[in-house]
Amino acid sequence: MGNSSQIGLPERVAAMRGFDRASGAFDSADVVHSEARRRLLERLQLITLDPACVVDLGAATGKGSAELAAAFPQARVVAIDRSLPMLERTQARCADVGRVAALAGDAERLPLADNSADLIFANLILPWCAPESVFGEAARVLREGGLLSFTTVGPDTLAEVRRAWADIDDAIHVHGFIDMHDIGDLALRAGLAEPVMDVDTLQVTYRDLASLVADLRACGATNVAAGRRTTLTGRARLAAFREALHATRSA
Repeated sequence: MGNSSQIGLPERVAAMRGFDRASGAFDSADVVHSEARRRLLERLQLITLDPACVVDLGAATGKGSAELAAAFPQARVVAIDRSLPMLERTQARCADVGRVAALAGDAERLPLADNSADLIFANLILPWCAPESVFGEAARVLREGGLLSFTTVGPDTLAEVRRAWADIDDAIHVHGFIDMHDIGDLALRAGLAEPVMDVDTLQVTYRDLASLVADLRACGATNVAAGRRTTLTGRARLAAFREALHATRSA
């Protein structure tokens, strides 16, 4: 797969800072997160599960933690996130639930004992991590017969933005997103068994570039790819990008 600068994976520290800043506005712009979470929870209803411990990995503001507690009323839910401001939101949201514990932790180095969880629920966290590390930790933490249920995004994500910038320069403006087949291979290599992968297509339409940028910033999804330009975007380049992006919508 190469190193992160070659394929534009996020820089971890910059990504965490982005989520720290986004904690207050995240809920206003999490339409994709919420829809992906809803579909993932629906799929769990098709599986016979009676977990004692559920991990909400990358809990953000705790919407998923609250929903998991409602779906599995006998389970203890551990909400894990690297961002302390996000975890504060989770604690506030789940204060009345009683069975949700907020825990600061890294998905690539989980602060959990071996064989301690029955279900790990990971909604859109893989784009911000090294998937092989997350899968390896899941294999370590899950009990026999446990389940990792996750969502991620594919290479076509923000394709219009990527194509528009490609007409302007050769810099990295959109993170590299790993193909589904490679994700499955990484899961097997990490020690997880019987991966089942589904593909859904979500289309979100914005009235203008400013609205898109505002939502990306609000949910912490700005460009923090390794190898990205760190200088400001000039007016001429931004205008050229806006025109190229409009052309992709009209095509």
